[in-house]
Amino acid sequence: MFTLPLGDHAGLSPLEPWQAQEFLSHIDRARASVDPWTPWATFSTDLESATASLRRYADRQADDTGRIYGIRLEGTLVGGVMFTRFDSASGVCEVGCWLERAGEGRGLATRACRVLIDWAFQVRGMSRVEWWVASGNVRGIDVARRLGMTRDGVLRQRSSHRGVRYDSEVWSVLSTEWPPAEEVSEAGVRAELDRLMGVFVGAFTNTGSTRPDLGVIRDVFIPQGRIIANVGDEPVIYDLDAFIEPRQKMLTDGTLTEFSEWEVAERTEIFGSVAHRFSEYRKSGFHHGEWFEGGGYKTTQFVRTPAGWRMSSLAWDDVPATATA
Repeated sequence: MFTLPLGDHAGLSPLEPWQAQEFLSHIDRARASVDPWTPWATFSTDLESATASLRRYADRQADDTGRIYGIRLEGTLVGGVMFTRFDSASGVCEVGCWLERAGEGRGLATRACRVLIDWAFQVRGMSRVEWWVASGNVRGIDVARRLGMTRDGVLRQRSSHRGVRYDSEVWSVLSTEWPPAEEVSEAGVRAELDRLMGVFVGAFTNTGSTRPDLGVIRDVFIPQGRIIANVGDEPVIYDLDAFIEPRQKMLTDGTLTEFSEWEVAERTEIFGSVAHRFSEYRKSGFHHGEWFEGGGYKTTQFVRTPAGWRMSSLAWDDVPATATA
């Protein structure tokens, strides 16, 4: 079987019906994180149904209407990408992806989707690649952004899962917008810096059933990294442990609930093996039961290491938060 390298000891290869047991074991691990965003948790609950899921894609590949590939990390299946629709007559196709926890935070889904989109445009001559994603699927939307897609619109309450209606967002990229090979290198760096910032900001989220995991901050920073709060009379400088531990406690002991933070604007500059990003962000949640909204600005430095790009330092200043009744 062929495997295309994705970097970081990961590879992309076909998923076929004879691999149903491996696929099922992976879905059992991934079930909590892929439900309700992808159909595998619902459609693949035992060996028979897992085999049927892969057989449907084998049939689609034979008909040239769809394909599916697995993402393996150090030989273990941790996710995949697919053409959920492929219509060569109209020149329009749709890509999708999923990952279990062990595969998250490495940019694997973005890299794998890029392989499929390259093939669709450069080999098959497609004109448009679409990305359909539920509005609440933050990770899926982040992938669309990192791929340079444009959000075309929202179909309100288009889908239903376990009795809950979800809005669907439609994103797309056109063949005329897809970067040529010589631009992929810089685009890839920018996508990786976007990913690192997304992991950092997303680590704090505890809305709905999402659990904060500030431990992932250690994955995106160099071990000697520093995080600086400059919101008072003088800077407070943290190493990673000193920053992570009290915030993990606040986000899990009821002090700070329904909290999320998101980047609303950024300016990134890259030179060789160093980069800088200036960001504007917003945040909201309940602090001791009182709703608040706020925001501020971050300046982040990145360095390229043998393990890939990492954050080296981050400093922020808040604009005053406003409480509402």
